[in-house]
Amino acid sequence: MSGAGPAASFPFDARPLIEPVRTADIRSFTNRLRAEGRLGSAFSGTQGVQLVLLIVVGGVFALLFLSIFGTIAGAMVTSGSVGWLFVLPVLLILAAIGAIVWLAIRLYAGGRERWYRLARFAEANAMSYVPSLADPGLPGMIFSQGHSRAARDLVRGDSPRFVEFANYRYVTGSGKNQSTHKWGYVAIKLDVPLPHILLDAVGNNGLFGSNLPTSFDRDQRLGLEGDFDRYFSLFCPRGYERDALYLFTPDIMARFIDNAAELDVEIVDDWLFLYAKRDLSTLDTATWAWLFATVGALLEKFAQWSRWRDDRLAADASARGVGAVAAGGIADPFTAAPDLRPPPGVAPEGRRLKRRVSVLGIVAVVVFVAIWAVTIFL
Repeated sequence: MSGAGPAASFPFDARPLIEPVRTADIRSFTNRLRAEGRLGSAFSGTQGVQLVLLIVVGGVFALLFLSIFGTIAGAMVTSGSVGWLFVLPVLLILAAIGAIVWLAIRLYAGGRERWYRLARFAEANAMSYVPSLADPGLPGMIFSQGHSRAARDLVRGDSPRFVEFANYRYVTGSGKNQSTHKWGYVAIKLDVPLPHILLDAVGNNGLFGSNLPTSFDRDQRLGLEGDFDRYFSLFCPRGYERDALYLFTPDIMARFIDNAAELDVEIVDDWLFLYAKRDLSTLDTATWAWLFATVGALLEKFAQWSRWRDDRLAADASARGVGAVAAGGIADPFTAAPDLRPPPGVAPEGRRLKRRVSVLGIVAVVVFVAIWAVTIFL
């Protein structure tokens, strides 16, 4: 795909992901990233957290063995018997510390090699690489959840339209109840804003239903013909059913089934997002082949979507045209006709799906408050 961006499904150059690399090149690349301010501290991000945990565990491990060693050594000195039993704890401590240091070095070195390979992969395919980006600020549902939001390993292209592949993390809760949520996403910029539409993939749902962090009112679900409902649950704002059918014609539905049945899909404003509950920006060539084929298959159909207009905005356009004619701003009334076509955009009622209120959540809150009140006042 060299020189063409991610528009074409095949071929693309995957050699940088698997071919041998030199340590000196990796070191030089990492130093350049850090000098340009594009790379944080070695102790930042997911790998940084793992490094800190290794150091902490190593410290605790060493202190524990030193404590045991001190006790044993004191007993041996007191009894006058100092031999191999005295040396053994020292060897165990050194072995444990050495193993932890080795793991930490391997972890950090593996991270640097990953950055280098992904950067070269992006360059080979006329794209760019960004190691990390705090709080991307995109309008998709996963980007407004929790705190400590960050995207990592961003691979971006802008021909023929902007496409971004990345991994994403956010944190919910705090203290002992803190949880880190892992996602991979593909963000594709569209030509015009479209109604808020969600395709909840059936194949990746869990025991208790959708794996998505947000749920929506069931009366917004739209049944579609054919086998589409076996693969996706489609949600669109009420009153936009006809618009959804215009956007999701049988040929476009077939593209999603054939290429994106494992991914959740969200259309919001002028963006299309593909979500997965795992990393998508990886060193795995098969994953990239699948992602490039999926994006390439979808891009071919977006020209139809660019022609969509929200008829609910037609009244405003008509009023503006008539007002201009009445005010004498247009000499020939017929020249106002093109302006009567609805402008690109979505009426307020179609911009966001209505979220579902969790009955179980309300019950849980009521029970918690009741128990708290009983413990306080009794």
